Amino acid sequence: MKYTLEIIVAVVIIAFAAIFLVQNAAIQAELGDDEEAWGGADGSAADLIEEQGYEPWSNPVWEPPSGEIESLLFALQAAIGAFVIGYVFGLWRGAKNTSS
Repeated sequence: MKYTLEIIVAVVIIAFAAIFLVQNAAIQAELGDDEEAWGGADGSAADLIEEQGYEPWSNPVWEPPSGEIESLLFALQAAIGAFVIGYVFGLWRGAKNTSS
């Protein structure tokens, strides 16, 4: 068969996804309504720091009005960074190819 390796990889990926989804459903079933199994560590770390009595020295200059706008700004920042990195690598590779 011509595509044996591709078929094997696809089957492995599908099997992994199925196992992950079944395990995720089992973990979520054991938790309460307000709990999330795959929560990030940022919230836990902030709570732990605030329990120690830490108070911020300054306040933000501007806070986004909603979480969606905050996510949009983060995605925009990531896109600009990816563009800059891609441009620099492309420029570097182009200069390398023209000098040879």
